[in-house]
Amino acid sequence: MGFKVAVVGATGNVGREMLNILEERGFPVSEVVALASRRSQGTEVSFGDKTLKVKALEGYDFSDTDIAVMSAGGNVSKEWSPKIGKQGCVVIDNSSAFRYDPDVPLIVPEVNPDAIEGFSKKNIIANPNCSTAQLVVALKPLHEAATIKRIVVATYQSVSGAGKEGMDELFTQTRAVFVADPVEAKKFTKRIAFNVIPHIDVFMEDGSTKEEWKMVAETKKMLDPKIKLTATCVRVPVFIGHSEAVNVEFEKPITADEARDILREAPGCLVIDKREDGGYITPIESAGEDATYISRIREDSTLDNALNMWIVSDNLRKGAALNAVQIAELLIERGLIQPKKKAA
Repeated sequence: MGFKVAVVGATGNVGREMLNILEERGFPVSEVVALASRRSQGTEVSFGDKTLKVKALEGYDFSDTDIAVMSAGGNVSKEWSPKIGKQGCVVIDNSSAFRYDPDVPLIVPEVNPDAIEGFSKKNIIANPNCSTAQLVVALKPLHEAATIKRIVVATYQSVSGAGKEGMDELFTQTRAVFVADPVEAKKFTKRIAFNVIPHIDVFMEDGSTKEEWKMVAETKKMLDPKIKLTATCVRVPVFIGHSEAVNVEFEKPITADEARDILREAPGCLVIDKREDGGYITPIESAGEDATYISRIREDSTLDNALNMWIVSDNLRKGAALNAVQIAELLIERGLIQPKKKAA
């Protein structure tokens, strides 16, 4: 028997990708329901060769639904996820609303699958931030081998991380530049076309941004609370795919060759690392792919037991939709959820 799955926020970039991935991976569904706000009611979205009409989240009865994958923003999730969970439906939430709640597991299946056992306290499981997800997939096997002390990361994050509005703004501004029209910044704080912006999410008291803080807090929660991490998060004029330049200091010696061999065997990782022109991955090649790609692995000559690397992944997939579906698959694999008995 299959599972009844609701996709909340089905009209957004990530919601549509969730529908694609559920179908691509042959997720055992008995029924898929597309939900969004009232203003999107009646909109059509694709699920494989089927077309689903979007229903309104408000007032929807989740009592016969097994899993709700949420990608409707933090405010919607704060209001609805606890209500949905109380109806006996497991919520897999893509927003930041519950990531730091001690009673809600924050899961990347390749990194901390055992933590999923704690989901029943609130019937909510959190999906990490897109930039954190790819980072911890690449670093988990290296942490197991040589124990990470400190991470310095600079991100190069695509505009799709800011939703459809971010993608539209890059397109509109790029076209405006070429036809000599005025360039307007609406979604971003400064022009994004042919520019980079060292500012993602709101500023915090210490001068870091919330995006940078998320990477610190989430890495500690999923990987190891003892790890020190500092980040600079930058929005770049790329449509899909987040990139990260990462410097990692370890407690134990580890060579670039050893790291490369470990990562080649690690789940979810693909090493593309030839020391020649084009022997590395870029965001455009990661788009539409499930893997976290690692390139430019090399030793840091300024520190003992330290490596530099370049990590790239499709932020709409591993950074969001794919990870959510993998969490749902993990629930089923471990027998933590059974399809509800349907009324005759």
